Amino acid sequence: MKKIQNLAMLLFMAMLVLVGCGAEDSKPATNDTEQNETAKGEDSAAAQFPVTVTDSIGREITLEKQPERIISLTPSNTEILFGLGLDEEIVGVSDNDTFPEQVATKERVGGMEFNLELIASLKPDIVFAHGSGMYNFEKGMEQLEAMGIPVFVVKNAVNFEETYETMKQMGQLTGKVAQAEEMVAIIQKDIVEITTKAAGLDGKSAFIVIGTNPDLYAVGTGTFIHEMLSTIGVKNSVTQPDWPQYSAEQFVSDNPDVILVTYKDDVEAILSNPAYAEMDAVKSGNVHLIDSDTTSRQGPRIVEGIQSIAQTIYPEVFGE
Repeated sequence: MKKIQNLAMLLFMAMLVLVGCGAEDSKPATNDTEQNETAKGEDSAAAQFPVTVTDSIGREITLEKQPERIISLTPSNTEILFGLGLDEEIVGVSDNDTFPEQVATKERVGGMEFNLELIASLKPDIVFAHGSGMYNFEKGMEQLEAMGIPVFVVKNAVNFEETYETMKQMGQLTGKVAQAEEMVAIIQKDIVEITTKAAGLDGKSAFIVIGTNPDLYAVGTGTFIHEMLSTIGVKNSVTQPDWPQYSAEQFVSDNPDVILVTYKDDVEAILSNPAYAEMDAVKSGNVHLIDSDTTSRQGPRIVEGIQSIAQTIYPEVFGE
């Protein structure tokens, strides 16, 4: 059972990718050349090399100089790297990456399994792996490091604070310290605005389904999406931690105000299942598809994910 739950969690958290939302300099330059030179100057002033950062599994990763060739093995990592303005430095991404559109020009190095020979041939200065994929990448990581390729394992963040820390660590390792700090500051500001807007709402309950075939899995407490719900004052009907499996009886008994699903086919699967016909959300038509990318990826699109949920549950307040 635990193996099945882990697989469901992995498939959910590894869904696609990215956004290149690098912050713009608030002080305009007179031309593109001057702007680029200014940005380079800021980078060199803030970046400290050699730099050593401890990754999520307790390993100290040291880079002697700013990396010029970077590979990302998960969509959320890629989103952060593009958000930091590292388009030219990124030479490889995962098969699951779909955003921003620039990923289409990057070499694909694998999805659940990675092509180590291809990774090595791209001569990366650093590879950014992810904690959620370490169950099948540990040996691959060891092989890459035996070739002299540093691998930094990014934490599988379960809340916003851990995501902010990830952004800052990746900023340190790539020489984009100032950009990472600005990225975090903008996200935090936007979340405060959303929280303020949600204050005083009726506090609906929601159940988020991440799979129905063959078993029903839900988003529990201590997860990234759970914090998104909390940000807009929505109660998570699921009180179990992580991504628990639910029986039809448990699901019906919870009877949430709103049912949110992350896969299109699951909307029909719930609406057409006679076992769920008497649930309030089903009878009122409150079974909705939410964007799986922005709500699952621990990257710069946190705010977009929160807004997508808020617009679905409270369209009268957060509607476009």
